[in-house]
Amino acid sequence: MSAPEDRAGADAVPRAPGATRRAQLPVTIITGFLGSGKTTLLNRLVRQPDMQSTAVVINEFGEVGIDHLLVETSTEMMVELNNGCICCTIRGDLADKLGSLAMWIDTGRIPRVDRVVVETTGLADPAPILHTLMVEPDLLARYRLGRLVTVVDAIGAANSLDRFAEAARQIAVADLIVVSKTDLVERHSNRAAYAELRERVRALNPRARTIEATMGEVDPALLFGERPGDDAAALLAGDGAVRDCPGCAAGDAHDHAHDHDHTHAHGSGPGHDEAMREAGISSFVVELDEPVDAGRFNAFVQSLAAEFGPRMLRMKGVFAVAGDDRPAVVHGVQHVFFPITWLERWPAGPRRSRFVFITQDLAREPVARRFDEAFGRGHA
Repeated sequence: MSAPEDRAGADAVPRAPGATRRAQLPVTIITGFLGSGKTTLLNRLVRQPDMQSTAVVINEFGEVGIDHLLVETSTEMMVELNNGCICCTIRGDLADKLGSLAMWIDTGRIPRVDRVVVETTGLADPAPILHTLMVEPDLLARYRLGRLVTVVDAIGAANSLDRFAEAARQIAVADLIVVSKTDLVERHSNRAAYAELRERVRALNPRARTIEATMGEVDPALLFGERPGDDAAALLAGDGAVRDCPGCAAGDAHDHAHDHDHTHAHGSGPGHDEAMREAGISSFVVELDEPVDAGRFNAFVQSLAAEFGPRMLRMKGVFAVAGDDRPAVVHGVQHVFFPITWLERWPAGPRRSRFVFITQDLAREPVARRFDEAFGRGHA
């Protein structure tokens, strides 16, 4: 999706649905609050054979201990590891670094790269990094968003969530949550506190998969999707949080846009409700039964971004476009959206469009109302 000025949604659906884009490198974002264990995770990752042909971009405060793995260091802070992985540090703008990386690949200065990993600073809101991938035309031609991975400290995350809004946003927008330091729970915390933290994390993001990691040990396959659209395909099938909703029984059909609110985890107590209200984080789904007209959808996304942009932490969806048999995939962060991509085919079952919203201080009702106004009964 791109608009002339702020790329807020124009051309969300290509005018020629069958058109294909040049293959792009997937970019996995690894975020997490200060001390969460990102450095340990990266240290483990760069040592694994499966990380071959991967470029890792770390911030200028990064301290990834890779000295003993170095093959060569350049004047531009790019290093090649002996397993074929490439590492570089950000000494300026991320867009410049990713642009340089693409140039190095094209000129053969570095070996082939199949994927990119970007590590954020501990205090970072992931949104600006996602915006960088979305708004730079040269980057859009070379890169696409992979998974957004958030590392959560099993010992200290509760305190970070109490004190810093950034910690909650990092969790809320994640596709995958990695809980670190679980081997230290017995020594520095207790199981009850850890269980409460897990519930709190699930309340902030009921749809993301959560895994535990000891000393940063994570299967790289969990961090990198097998192909574009993996997470979108899961949306088509329905996620656990939605299936748990009594109003979402299989076969429940509606004639217009309908929505489900999953601001809190099922079974969470009053303390979690209060914490979620303070963070202002909500997660809900809006669905459409009928295909959408491409032009109308483009205009709708622009208006949605203009009205709610700063409060839409993230939106992702899979939807049916009139005149095309394939499902379209949309990703947005605040007022910026990626260009539409396409899945090869719909799974078995109804071809119902589903949009997942993660918002801050934005309830489901006004968003669902806009969908009803644009695509209600009788509209394509």
